[in-house]
Amino acid sequence: METLGLIGGMSWHSTATYYRIVNEEVAAARGGHASAPITLQSLDFAEIRACQVAGDWDRAAALLAEAARRCEADGAATVAICTNLMHKVAPEVEAAIGVPLLHIADAVAAEAERRGWRTLGILGARWVMEESFYADRLARHGISVVVPPEADRAVVDTIVFEELTQGVVRDVSRARYVEVIDGLAGAGADAVVLACTEIGLLVGPDDSALPIIDSAEVHARELARAALGERSLRV
Repeated sequence: METLGLIGGMSWHSTATYYRIVNEEVAAARGGHASAPITLQSLDFAEIRACQVAGDWDRAAALLAEAARRCEADGAATVAICTNLMHKVAPEVEAAIGVPLLHIADAVAAEAERRGWRTLGILGARWVMEESFYADRLARHGISVVVPPEADRAVVDTIVFEELTQGVVRDVSRARYVEVIDGLAGAGADAVVLACTEIGLLVGPDDSALPIIDSAEVHARELARAALGERSLRV
């Protein structure tokens, strides 16, 4: 099997989800005691979060690029950033390594294409919802996006960083997210992307008026395929 390089810790709660899903998929495919060869760079999210708040994306890019280089030095044949927001610096990370970076939005787009969904509602950190780097990547696959109105975006972002990335899951927050998803359904979304890798800890398919694409889940499954040497999303 190929070794995977995971850049995680942003937050560790969703990195644990990646580790579990990748290994479940490999075990299902290979049986027995099979598990994925993984090198993990688990960053200090407090440092990354400080960069986000300060708008110091150059520093954040340097930290992730160095983590990616360590993954490659440890034998990774494919590298992944285990968070949606930090794909804002994906170009800098890609430029730092000589192996493919498997982009989370490509995994999301592949799932949407398999299911025939062309318009996706986006829930995530405010940068993911408000800036173009995520929507532009989906647009490469012919997929358009809708986002919540400003007040709802603020609520979604607050719950991400004040609760989910700290391991806090509250029923009242789930109910608020369900309201936001209802609004995305009314705005014409075919499905909703949980475009923060922690949102899947809060919201599941049974909670949503729309079909769900859990970005952490689909990204991890594509990584398992890469580890197994199957066709992967190296776009």
